[in-house]
Amino acid sequence: TRRASLLLLLPWFGAWSCGRADDRAAASTSDSPRATMSRSATPADTDDFGVRLPVDLAFAERVVSLNPTATEVIFAIGAEARLVGRSDWDEFPSAAKAIPAVGNGIRPNVEAVLRMHPTLVILYATAENRAAADAFARAGVRTMALRVDHIAQFFNLTRQLGVALGAADRAATVIDSVQRTLAQVREVTRRAVVRSVAWPLWQQPVMVVGRGSYLDELIEIAGGRNVFHDLEAPSPPVSLEEIARRNPDLIVTSTSGRDAMLAKPQWRAVRAVRDGHWILDDPALTGRPSVVLGMAATALAHALHPELAAQLPRLRSVVP
Repeated sequence: TRRASLLLLLPWFGAWSCGRADDRAAASTSDSPRATMSRSATPADTDDFGVRLPVDLAFAERVVSLNPTATEVIFAIGAEARLVGRSDWDEFPSAAKAIPAVGNGIRPNVEAVLRMHPTLVILYATAENRAAADAFARAGVRTMALRVDHIAQFFNLTRQLGVALGAADRAATVIDSVQRTLAQVREVTRRAVVRSVAWPLWQQPVMVVGRGSYLDELIEIAGGRNVFHDLEAPSPPVSLEEIARRNPDLIVTSTSGRDAMLAKPQWRAVRAVRDGHWILDDPALTGRPSVVLGMAATALAHALHPELAAQLPRLRSVVP
C-alpha cells in the first residue's frame, strides 16, 4: 500500500546521508547564512545541521513540518494549531491529513513551502535537505533539522520541539510514557530465549534492517537478535545468499512483503521463508520512530515471545 511504502522510507533517510560525516563541519565553514547563524552556538543548543535551535515562541507562530516524526510529535504535545503545512508523507495521526500538504520531505519544493508564510520549518537532517535549509535561511525563515534514526534521537526531537513550541511539560509526558513502555517490555523479555530475525525492508535490491536503525533497537528490546546487527547502516543492501547463510529463526515483514517473497522462488533459499516462520509487522506501528515506539516494541515482543503475552503491556491499535 502507499502508506506502507512511504513509512518504509524513514529508515532510509539516514542511509542517504551515510558517508557525509563532514556535513556538520561544512556548516561551520560555509559562507551560507545558516553557517553564519551557527558559529557561536554550542552542540547542546543546535540542531543536526549545527544551527541554533529556536526557543522564542515568535518563531513557532506558523510551522511547516517536513519530518513525519516531528508532525506526529507536534500533535502529541498539543501544538497542532501552529501547523500550517506538512509533507506528503505525514499521515499520522489521521488529523494531520487536514493540514495542507506542500510536497516531499526530502529535497522539498522551497517555493511551495514559502507560500505558506512559515516562521519555522522542521526538516529531516539529511544531506539531501541541506540546500533547502540554506534557501529557507536566505528567505529569513528559521529551521530545525533533526535526524531520527535511533530511539534516543526521537526523545531528543520531542524534547526540542517541546521547548520550541512552548509545550515542554507535555513533551516530557510523551517521553516518559514511551520510556516506561519500552522499559516494561525490556524487563519482561530480558530473560527470554533470544530468537534471531532478519527484517527485509526492500526486495529489489534486497535491503535489511542494520544497526543504524531504530528497528534494530526495537528487535533487541523485544527479546530478539537482528542477524545483521553487525552492519552499521540503517538499511544496508545484502544478498539473499547472505540472509540464507545467517539463517534467522524468523523473517519480519508486512503481509504484502511476505506475499512478494512467496511469489519469488529464490527466497526459498532462506529456511525461515521455506518453513513459513514469519513475524507480520504493522507499518502503522513500526514504520516510523515516533510516539508509537512503545507499542511497536510491545507488538514485536508479543510476536517473538507469545508465551509472555500475559506479562507484556497490552497491545493497542494506533491505526487512524
